[in-house]
Amino acid sequence: MPFVNIRITKENGEPTTEQKEELIAGVTDLLAKVLNKNKASTVVIIDEICTDNYGLGGQSITKLRKAQKDKNLT
Repeated sequence: MPFVNIRITKENGEPTTEQKEELIAGVTDLLAKVLNKNKASTVVIIDEICTDNYGLGGQSITKLRKAQKDKNLT
């Protein structure tokens, strides 16, 4: 049974329910096409990660993106 875990940031209202449905269908189709896997037994899980919950260089992604946005406004 194929098991795929997609991790994606949740921000600005995305991913939408429709986008998640498209990801699930697309990944399932890709596994069926490339690896000849049974679609009925393919599991796709999407983990939505808040940008407060991970960081880079010692700062949260939320803080880094805000700093970048502020920099672009000046």
